[in-house]
Amino acid sequence: MTNPLYLNALGIISPLGSGKEATYRAMISGGQSNMIYTDRWTPNSPEYLGIVTEKIEDLPVKDNCFQSRNNRLLNNAANQIDHDICAAVSEFGRNKVGVIVGTSTSGIEESELAMKHRFETGAFPKGYHFGQQEIGSPALFLAKKYGIGGPTYSVSSACASGGKAFAAAARLINLGVCDAVLVGGADSLCSMTIGGFRSLQALSDDICNPMSRNRSGTNIGEGAALFLMSRKKSDVYFLGSGESSDAHHISAPEPNGTGAEVAMRKALQSSEIQADEIRYLNLHGTATALNDSMEAAAISRIFGENLITSSSKPMTGHALGAAGAIEAAMLWLSLENLDERVKVPPHLWDGDTDPDIERLKFSTVGETIRREDRLLMMSNSFAFGGSNVSIILGWGE
Repeated sequence: MTNPLYLNALGIISPLGSGKEATYRAMISGGQSNMIYTDRWTPNSPEYLGIVTEKIEDLPVKDNCFQSRNNRLLNNAANQIDHDICAAVSEFGRNKVGVIVGTSTSGIEESELAMKHRFETGAFPKGYHFGQQEIGSPALFLAKKYGIGGPTYSVSSACASGGKAFAAAARLINLGVCDAVLVGGADSLCSMTIGGFRSLQALSDDICNPMSRNRSGTNIGEGAALFLMSRKKSDVYFLGSGESSDAHHISAPEPNGTGAEVAMRKALQSSEIQADEIRYLNLHGTATALNDSMEAAAISRIFGENLITSSSKPMTGHALGAAGAIEAAMLWLSLENLDERVKVPPHLWDGDTDPDIERLKFSTVGETIRREDRLLMMSNSFAFGGSNVSIILGWGE
């Protein structure tokens, strides 16, 4: 590799838990304890949701515009790698460190609650600030928390946001604009998103069942994952990414998976590797009829049917703008916790194969792959409007 980029540190909170160790244990065991049936966000119409149940701290900054659950989740992830972030700012200088965060909901729940309060009382609640729901808030919050002066912005391309943040961060470093970037994603649950997906008939009435003949929709989730990307050598590196925009439909993917295939092939090309070098692929795997069929078709054309794959959404729900970052964290955790065999996230489903989609090889609970001198893994994120991204992480020479 020429001038590789490394992911030096990871902070994560999701329905699988808070922190690397808890997340890894729950991930490899197929934990679903926080896939919860509740009507908290949809009164009298309960849904299965991936919920962060850990207590999350208040923010260290007092600005009303930053006060949101979304930013508190992100702050939890940042606190886990606080030392690494502060060291990077000290070493490279505040203006050579950037912040790029993928999100889609940002602080919409705070505005929902504020509007309800206004409807009931005639006034917004004390402390409410419209900026709480602004897309740029998560990135701006981190920049203020750490005194960062480099490029700071959020990426919001629906469910591809978290993955596209990595592509954007890599460009900043490769261009010499930054020496290090805080990169990741954060999204929190809100009524608008859950209700919107239900209105599109895209939600499952049970925990989602990706790639099954019986799949009927996804579950919405929440969480945050934050990495420090730089050229400082560490165990896990970022090889490359591929992006495409097929713009087939406002909510439905291109049925043949053409845009998804372009993104995966571009990721392989930018990483200067061949398809048979990828050992594991984390599927977008939403368990919706159209996504799963097109993704399976695209993967089959590139990798055949022997590559180990899985969708992690039955364990976390679909965290939308944070999904790509949380799923990249799963690759990072598998690569960081190497033994003679490498454990990967399991594919949780009913095992009822859909004869109408291409066959793939799915991992099981306890699934491992053989450790080699070099291990490469891919993660897919595909979004409404045909915004697609694939990223590749690796370990070894």
